[in-house]
Amino acid sequence: MRHPKIIIAGIGLAAVAAVGGITAVSASSSPAHSAPAASASAAAATVRPASATVGGKTETILVNGAGLPLYYYRPDTAAKSFVTGALAQLWPPQTSAAPTAAGLNGKLAVLNDVNGRQVTYNGHPLYTFADDHPGQVTGQGVQDFFVATPTLAQIAGSSASPGTVPAAPSASGFGY
Repeated sequence: MRHPKIIIAGIGLAAVAAVGGITAVSASSSPAHSAPAASASAAAATVRPASATVGGKTETILVNGAGLPLYYYRPDTAAKSFVTGALAQLWPPQTSAAPTAAGLNGKLAVLNDVNGRQVTYNGHPLYTFADDHPGQVTGQGVQDFFVATPTLAQIAGSSASPGTVPAAPSASGFGY
């Protein structure tokens, strides 16, 4: 007989994997008609500012096209994401072939790395958190991940990172 905790853990991982695929779906897709993560990674992603409560204070943060908060991982470099395997299931990388910026002054780009074409902001690879919902920030400070803000400082070495390509121009007319 299988131990109940093992079964529950397996169900939890399946739920995390299912939630992880949502971040790669373009904003125009509905969750009921989501494309598989592999084919959806080529979809365009929008990164925009939004208000959210972080640590009891209202702040302006970065969100993806689905309204999910975006995070950066402190150990990452401008040329490499260290989020892989099980960590990437809890913190799905934001991927896109041609991300767009809406209302941002920082540099939005794509890093070709272990996670595919990962979206970066000011050189920081971006992620969502499996437990978040649009407008809800629950991953702040968890496992060295922090919510990305429009004022996120440029990561060291990001101006000349190998494998980084410019993102699509902003449709809003603001810089990226």
